[in-house]
Amino acid sequence: MSEPSDAFIFFGATGDLAYKKIFPSLQSMIRHGDLNMPVIGVAKAGWGLPELIARARASLQEYGGGVDEAAFARLTAQLRYVDGDYRNPDTFAQLHGLMQGAKHPLFYLAIPPSMFATVAEGVATMGCARGARIVVEKPFGRDLASARALDETLHRFFREDAIFRIDHYLGKEPVQNLLYSRFANLLLEPLWNRNCIADVQITMAEKFGVQGRGKLYEEVGAIRDVIQNHMLQLVALLAMEPPAGPAGEALRDERAKVLRLVRTLTPADVVRGQFRGYRQEPDVAPASRVETFAAVRFWIDSWRWAGVPFYVRVGKCLPVTCTEIFVQLKYPPQYVFSEADRGKPNYLRFRLAGEVVTAIGMRAKRPGGGMTGTDVELVAQRYGHAEMEPYERLLDEAMRGETAYFARQDAVEEAWRVVDPVLGDAVRVQEYAPGTWGPPAAQDLITAAGGWHNPCTD
Repeated sequence: MSEPSDAFIFFGATGDLAYKKIFPSLQSMIRHGDLNMPVIGVAKAGWGLPELIARARASLQEYGGGVDEAAFARLTAQLRYVDGDYRNPDTFAQLHGLMQGAKHPLFYLAIPPSMFATVAEGVATMGCARGARIVVEKPFGRDLASARALDETLHRFFREDAIFRIDHYLGKEPVQNLLYSRFANLLLEPLWNRNCIADVQITMAEKFGVQGRGKLYEEVGAIRDVIQNHMLQLVALLAMEPPAGPAGEALRDERAKVLRLVRTLTPADVVRGQFRGYRQEPDVAPASRVETFAAVRFWIDSWRWAGVPFYVRVGKCLPVTCTEIFVQLKYPPQYVFSEADRGKPNYLRFRLAGEVVTAIGMRAKRPGGGMTGTDVELVAQRYGHAEMEPYERLLDEAMRGETAYFARQDAVEEAWRVVDPVLGDAVRVQEYAPGTWGPPAAQDLITAAGGWHNPCTD
């Protein structure tokens, strides 16, 4: 579909996601001139439009960098609200009346996956599925079987090219810069293979705990929450072959190819941890075995990456909050100078959150007599806060029908296939102290690579 969307409808308009992400994105899109259509919120809260407008203002004050009164006035002029039960046909009849004859509406399901089928059927029943697009939030299922069932439900009413599975990581400026850096420069390509790269490490660390979201975390855990989606998307971006072009399906084809080649995990590839004190969090079971930390070793069975381990580590209550990719190169094939002086291997480092950095680690000669060296780091790029937040970028692209940075059905199912055997209690959960880098077994997993590179935020 090439026609842009002509109405935006978001279900779950009074919920947490709308409050933290959608309203700030809508104001920003108004400011950038990218939103000129009816905006309709749908929820069951016993509210009217004035309450939704008040909610939007509070959202912008807390999460949107403040209220831009001119943009907010334009947003509220376009804003409508339907308060009703998603199971009630009258709710969709009211919605249809507010859509002003839109031919290509964009429906955003900021609601639990258990309600996707009900809402999709309600939309289809009022005759609005044809020509429409639909955005669904992760998690895309809880395992491979449920992901397939969810897809079957959505495909009853929408074609695959009309389904936009949103993973905000793909909309992050530093993540898109990673993709751009790989394929816009000749510098990396000769190195980017098993001949030069020893291993790849990805760390997504959070210094904080579950922050009162114990009930949610009990349902997901670290592997479902971020490894199956965010981290495997990063692995795909790092390992993919050059796409045929910048078009959406060309990029999605290459990401999906990588995921098809990622070896299915076994318990020997996984360490699960739980920070001490998690079981005392509200809504957490006293004997919970849910992981708040996971370290995983992926293998990609391709010509380019055969024998190169991809290590991924995620967790809460770790020493820092930081997301970083560390690509460690092999040593030179011969030591021209003293072997005792060889130092650390060369590396490339991509920091994706906090202080965003692209850097190269190498050896340089020490000043003075003799040929001895020291490890130095060359910072290739450092930039501040991104102008466009991920949700604004992805909403804009969904409205234009651009699919490049959304997950496709086959890629989602491959990601679940990779992690399916290690979900639940397949691997024993081990306790770790808050403020440490997880249980000791996480270090054992990466011994062959010389240990983890720990990001430092100093």
